[in-house]
Amino acid sequence: MALKLLNRTLLASVFTSLCLTMWPASPVLAQDAGAPDANQTDFQGRSTDEIYSDLQLFGEVFDRIRSEYVDVPDERQLIRAAIEGMLTSLDPHSGYLPPEAYESVRQDTSGEFGGLGVEITMEEGIVRVMNPIKDTPAFRAGILANDYIIALDGIPILGRSLDETINQMKGKVGTPIRVTLVREGVADPFNVELDRGFIPVKAVRWRMQDDVAIMRLESFSEQAFNGIEDAIHEIVDENDSKLPKGIILDLRNNPGGLVDQAVYVADAFLSQGAIVMTRGRNPDENERYDAHPDDLDALIKDVPVIILINGGTASAAEILSGALQDQKRATIIGTRSFGKGSVQLIIGLGSNGAMRLTIARYYTPSNRSIQASGIQPDILIQQNVPEEFQGRDEVVGEAALEGQIGGGTDAEATSGSSTFVPADPEKDTQLNYALDLILGKETNPAYPPDPNS
Repeated sequence: MALKLLNRTLLASVFTSLCLTMWPASPVLAQDAGAPDANQTDFQGRSTDEIYSDLQLFGEVFDRIRSEYVDVPDERQLIRAAIEGMLTSLDPHSGYLPPEAYESVRQDTSGEFGGLGVEITMEEGIVRVMNPIKDTPAFRAGILANDYIIALDGIPILGRSLDETINQMKGKVGTPIRVTLVREGVADPFNVELDRGFIPVKAVRWRMQDDVAIMRLESFSEQAFNGIEDAIHEIVDENDSKLPKGIILDLRNNPGGLVDQAVYVADAFLSQGAIVMTRGRNPDENERYDAHPDDLDALIKDVPVIILINGGTASAAEILSGALQDQKRATIIGTRSFGKGSVQLIIGLGSNGAMRLTIARYYTPSNRSIQASGIQPDILIQQNVPEEFQGRDEVVGEAALEGQIGGGTDAEATSGSSTFVPADPEKDTQLNYALDLILGKETNPAYPPDPNS
């Protein structure tokens, strides 16, 4: 199986992967070209004999390690490490995915996984349940908000990271797990036995404030467009068919996801014109995705849109931001986005996992390359960052990654862009400025955007 992704990448401490993915209809198959011609040359003019000589060198090194290394090496690990080294030497987003990493990518992009169904946080090394998700194994087993999880399958959680805890909770659907809980008012810890189940990840959360719809899109999983569509209809239905005064679409720290979902979501706000273009070495990778009129964009065509971005806005989120910015459908507020402007093909390798290969760059409707430059906001608004976060809230983004493929020209891409978003909406400078623009308490030439400019 092969899939295309705007790959996830390290964003300092903000998140650990950015990916835009496309799923081709059929697997990528190797073509049997027959026996190699010794006189044949590669794209750099090297003969096939020279290439095979280098492969022979690899074989010699591998054999010496197998026979002479101080400890008996794991041969499979050696080969996988060599493959990983070959791929990572290309750029920061190409690489090898062992089977467990490949499965994690598939879970992330599907928007559902096998797990318990609890939203958790870690406080001083202790895991607290924030909320059991309705109709999930945890909810049905009676796990409550503010329960403390102290062990999983008898293994204490204290001293482990939140990610390690979450990974242990995940697993194949139907597999059992024993959760040890501490609950206020209950004298002793107690165990809850349950089976993991499919846990849908809610892609879109929304709320109303002063007749303005504030929608938070977490990522571009397979649930993204459906989440946006459902949210818009729910907003209208719950407001007695009255349209909101405006829509604020929060894409801050959105790491990206599936390219088709980015196109679908952009299409929800557009009725015509280009959304994104991709260009690669092979003509097959040169594609253009266009918007089409539909009931959803007709419903909200007169509702002004503001998009919030920051240094953690990447990949598919940049495609959406760039499309609505270039098409003059939305005003972009915040700080420069991450600058992840390349497309990766993920090729399944059966039981051996998958390889991830950069195959194209993507461009906004006005032919801007986002690679390394990112999306510049129409209105630059910085957050008021608390002292304890200052210096740790900024990332340079793609431009700072060693080996990035380039493509952008913006000199500002080498400066930091904030990723801080206050937990308290009242302290959220970017959000409140957007609200004030829609409500007419603030004015700015960039809002609303002029379609004729």
